[in-house]
Amino acid sequence: MKKLTVFGLLMAWMIIPAMAQKKIEFREFTLDNGLHVILHQDNSTPIVNTSVLYHVGSKNENPERTGFAHFFEHLMFEGSENIERGQYMNIIQGRGGTLNAFTSNDITFYYQTVPSNELELTLYMESERMLHSKVDETGVETQREVVKEEKRQSYDNRPYGSILIETLKRAYSEHPYQWAPIGSLDHLNAATIEEFQDFYKQFYVPNNATLVVAGDIDYAQAESWVREYFSEIPRGSGEIYRPNVTEPKKTEEIRDVIYDNIQIPAVIQAYNLPPRNHPDSYALSMLSTYLTGGNSSLMTKELVDKQQKALAVAAIPLELEDGGIFIMYGITNMGVAPEDLESEIDKLIAQVQSEGISDRDFEKLQNIIENNIVSGNSSVSGVAQNLAEAHVIFGDTNYINQVMDYYSKVTQEDIKRVANEYLNLDGRVVLYYLPKPQETTE
Repeated sequence: MKKLTVFGLLMAWMIIPAMAQKKIEFREFTLDNGLHVILHQDNSTPIVNTSVLYHVGSKNENPERTGFAHFFEHLMFEGSENIERGQYMNIIQGRGGTLNAFTSNDITFYYQTVPSNELELTLYMESERMLHSKVDETGVETQREVVKEEKRQSYDNRPYGSILIETLKRAYSEHPYQWAPIGSLDHLNAATIEEFQDFYKQFYVPNNATLVVAGDIDYAQAESWVREYFSEIPRGSGEIYRPNVTEPKKTEEIRDVIYDNIQIPAVIQAYNLPPRNHPDSYALSMLSTYLTGGNSSLMTKELVDKQQKALAVAAIPLELEDGGIFIMYGITNMGVAPEDLESEIDKLIAQVQSEGISDRDFEKLQNIIENNIVSGNSSVSGVAQNLAEAHVIFGDTNYINQVMDYYSKVTQEDIKRVANEYLNLDGRVVLYYLPKPQETTE
């Protein structure tokens, strides 16, 4: 299964010494204020990536104030006490660098890649974000409009754009994964400036952050600059909220119809997954890749190419810290009823549950995954993200070097077993996306 992040693409290991993953060397330490720091030296090209992972996502939000984590992803580029408003991006780009950020249900991740002689600048910029960000009325009002436009473009006005939102709220009944990171604009509009400032003080603190510097660095110099710019930042004084909620196992199918601004119906199926660091996640990754991972996947070959019942089939897999969901969707071909497409999807799932996968398909999966693992660590930005997530999500930075070992232990029987255990038709979500009825006129 494709995962939400780079680790999500890591699915198995073909045991061929010539293709073995190159070991990622790193050094790590923790400052007195709780900031965990990971350094990786790669002098092959004169660039460096500086990344900060804040362990806060949509699941950490107040249910009456959803969308805060994603909103802060935008707000943190407003500037700081020492960086003029709106100049954060201009400064990095003006030095030949690139930068961006993303928010998930679990984390918020900031990253910038620059020529290696600008490393000190990036550390200064990230320390300013952590210590002196502008969380004020002007910035909040500016970013409210930005987020509104993003929601309109990515969700409201995009065909099938609400799939994630509609699926999450049915897949989870108790866990805060039930809302998407985009959250509610009504909640953001109702929030006071004090609520935004409190969110910043609680989550944007060094003891909730992991800093990674990867690329053309000198270890001693990099550590010296890190200590210079980050040691003075005070540790967060309050408790960092982390939900302690276990989503109950579903025993009944949840089925619904969503009318959307579309012309062609779609079928969505969602199955709950175990936590991201669960041992079964590796076999499930292979299973979902086998089912929907690309043009050579079982469902693409059978439903799109052979039967021509679907125009496309794909997946939106969310492997999350506390237990994610695997979303499969198929867009029906002309004249094909959603019920017919759903029936064929279920037949293919049942086929895997009863027969497993062939030796040839298993070997192909291993090759795909071997390539994904190596590709995921082929850039300093990829290495930086993988190092940060290894530390935060898997509790061991060296997981980056162990992931192949975990996938190499997956057997064909494991894939068959998890198909039966997790792709449970009695505990899934099924949505039909149908065109909105046309208004009748006299």
